[in-house]
Amino acid sequence: MDAFYASVEIRDDPALRGRPLIIGSMPSERGVVATCSYEARKFGVRSGMNIKEAYSLCPNGIYMHPDFEKYRGVSEQLHRIWNEYATAAEYVALDEAYLDVTAKAGNIDGAREFARLIKQRTKDELGLTCSVGVAYSKTAAKMASEEKKPDGYFEILTQQDFVDLITDRDVQVLYLVGNKTAEKLRSLGIRTVRDVREYRDEIERLFGKHGRWIVQTAFGIDDRKVEPYQPQDAKSISRELTFQEDVDDFEFLKDVLLILSLCVEHRAGRVKLYGGGVSLKITYANMKSITRSRIAPGCDSALTIFREAASLLDKVERAPVRLIGVGIYNLSEEKETPLTLFDMIGENENAQNGGQAELSELLARLEQRYGLDFAGNIDKIHHGETLHRTAEYMRKKYFSA
Repeated sequence: MDAFYASVEIRDDPALRGRPLIIGSMPSERGVVATCSYEARKFGVRSGMNIKEAYSLCPNGIYMHPDFEKYRGVSEQLHRIWNEYATAAEYVALDEAYLDVTAKAGNIDGAREFARLIKQRTKDELGLTCSVGVAYSKTAAKMASEEKKPDGYFEILTQQDFVDLITDRDVQVLYLVGNKTAEKLRSLGIRTVRDVREYRDEIERLFGKHGRWIVQTAFGIDDRKVEPYQPQDAKSISRELTFQEDVDDFEFLKDVLLILSLCVEHRAGRVKLYGGGVSLKITYANMKSITRSRIAPGCDSALTIFREAASLLDKVERAPVRLIGVGIYNLSEEKETPLTLFDMIGENENAQNGGQAELSELLARLEQRYGLDFAGNIDKIHHGETLHRTAEYMRKKYFSA
């Protein structure tokens, strides 16, 4: 999709059309640019940029928080269209997918027609534009989809076509070459894809397996299959937030952990997965980040997640905190609950009810402290915008008391 979040907002509010729109944090907040309109990109704004840098480049832009629930709903509509043309679809983000159309299209002409239909239906049914690449491999298809953005179409039909297209481009045109790898390659005098091909042996020797992948890509070799994503393939489910001012009170951090645990429970419930462990992430004011984890079989309830995360928090260094996150990992479709005394004497249901009572008590304490009906608005807290507003309100209320 073309500038997906921004395009959805412009579609829903035509007054934004033609204006530099930046989706992410507000200029006065901590955070980054999630995406921006093409008008904003003319000022040098780009995804992942610090929001304050974006503001210095584009002070007259329109800044909005993302509405992930809205974007997720549009993404589901897109998937229903795209899935009609593929035998396998690998979604790598809300707005991007690899589609294997080999069997259904039959030949290149069929693939071209599918591309035309996908672009047309995406525009007619959802009012949005996308860029489509048709190619012989995943790497080439990704490259082709970016070649003529926005609202573009491009073909890379053979390995030689791919090589001819990129051979004199910077090494970072290869998806496996990030900033750090590019710096190392340039220090060796390897600046273009042509250089990669010429110094293939040296690259493989210096970078090992990663180097072999880089070289193969430079030669247009990519035999990876389109692998449909399944929720159970995820390695973890987590939620985190950045405070607008550093926090040094760990009791307040536990209040936030409870809210984050509710969000993780909701996400896990949506995909019917259970965790085998709980993780805690902390980024301190000096930008040092740490993670701590603990095995916790059958972890799916907010209360269990919160208990484990709070216990992990008690053991970390006490210093001003910029970001906090909690997650579950070792995901499974079946809940693995260790046998307890309650199981042996037939009182497990009572234990579960007791857990619900404890969660209700914790939420009641939050309501008393912050004056918010947490228990009555759990279904709203999961939304990214609401979560961040709630946490910021809690922070101001807590430290003003």
